[in-house]
Amino acid sequence: MLEDLTGKLETVLKKIRGQGKITENNIDESLREIRRVLFDADVNYKVVSKFISDVKERSLGQNVLNSITPGQLIVKIINDELIKLMGSEKSEIKFSDRIPSVIMLVGLQGSGKTTFSAKLAKYLKSKGKNPLLAACDIYRPAAIEQLKILGKQISIPVYANEKEKNALKISEEAVQFAKQNARDTLIIDTAGRLAIDEEMMNEVSALKKALKPEEILFVVDSMTGQDAVNTAQAFHDRLDFDGIVLTKLDGDTRGGAALSIKAVVNVPIKFSGIGEKLDAIEQFHPDRMASRILGMGDIVSFVEKAQSEFDLSQSSKLEEKLRRNKFDYNDFLSYLNQIKKMGSLSGLISMIPGAGKILKNQEIDDKVLVKIESVIQSMTKKERENPHIINGMRRRRIADGSGNTIQHVNRVIKQFEDMQKMIRQFSRDQGRGLMKKMKIPAGMMKDFKI
Repeated sequence: MLEDLTGKLETVLKKIRGQGKITENNIDESLREIRRVLFDADVNYKVVSKFISDVKERSLGQNVLNSITPGQLIVKIINDELIKLMGSEKSEIKFSDRIPSVIMLVGLQGSGKTTFSAKLAKYLKSKGKNPLLAACDIYRPAAIEQLKILGKQISIPVYANEKEKNALKISEEAVQFAKQNARDTLIIDTAGRLAIDEEMMNEVSALKKALKPEEILFVVDSMTGQDAVNTAQAFHDRLDFDGIVLTKLDGDTRGGAALSIKAVVNVPIKFSGIGEKLDAIEQFHPDRMASRILGMGDIVSFVEKAQSEFDLSQSSKLEEKLRRNKFDYNDFLSYLNQIKKMGSLSGLISMIPGAGKILKNQEIDDKVLVKIESVIQSMTKKERENPHIINGMRRRRIADGSGNTIQHVNRVIKQFEDMQKMIRQFSRDQGRGLMKKMKIPAGMMKDFKI
């Protein structure tokens, strides 16, 4: 996520931290480099100018110049200004007492509206809502079918009327369907275009007027950079939308949209899409995003993901097995499955402070988990339950059965043994500052590149 921007900013911040004394000259030099980095990231030039001006004004304060560690304090100022740039605090979706509350998604074709519709429905369902999806994109081929397939995957109904060619009529029918079926939230997937045109704007304006949605979310592909900001402004002028959704934030994006869009249209970023899976959605936290951009990680989001995805009863059983020294490959497989639920490895690792530096230029491939699973699944029941019996002959058979080399099987066995030791240590140290003691076993990360 924003690796290029993060890497360049880390280089500049390292120089700032190393300054024994902060003067106006070295502040100017550092800010010139930051300005260049932000322009390279395709951040709006007006946003860059104000950001640099605000950081310089705070950095030249007497308290900073006389600080014992002025470099660290300036880094904090940059962090604070980034947070302010992206919205200061998270923004919630608005709901009303009426049934259903209507959420309308708008944006250009290809921005990811349809996929995000399903992601949002799944997210709201996990929060206790009872959503309904409405397929109102009557122009794009297979758009309705795509939404139906996504709805089926997350067990959420989709209202569609392929015979009707009027999006407003379909949306009004969807409202009635939601009322009759006790659906408290209606998510409208509207049509997009390859570029802004008057026909599209008239249609979404008519939908807003008729439906009076509690929330209009503008969905934008964050990889489009400055163009995303220009499109957002055009939509906002017509619709006065309530929030922004940044999709594809996990891609090779320069970060310009994330850093510019809120400041330009003065509307909060509410969600970000961070992958293709239907649970790859995050509520947008400006402070956490600033921390990630500056290479400081986001341990709060990491812990929240763990708490939401890990099965507590299963974790308790694992803990009990560890106490009795009975942790086997079946448990290891169960543990890996829970990690997979948390999202992509690259996304998880980006949340861990300092992990970006450790794994710089290394490929983080989610297929590594699949390969580890294939090794474990090639073991017999007896081997899974009694890891100590796996000798050289058995390793050869496991390698052949899983389509891997003996070297890879040996690495998986080594990882299992390291995991045993690490979790046993966690169990002993529970409640005594686990995060300080957590270390990645030596050599374990090289296996992410397969």
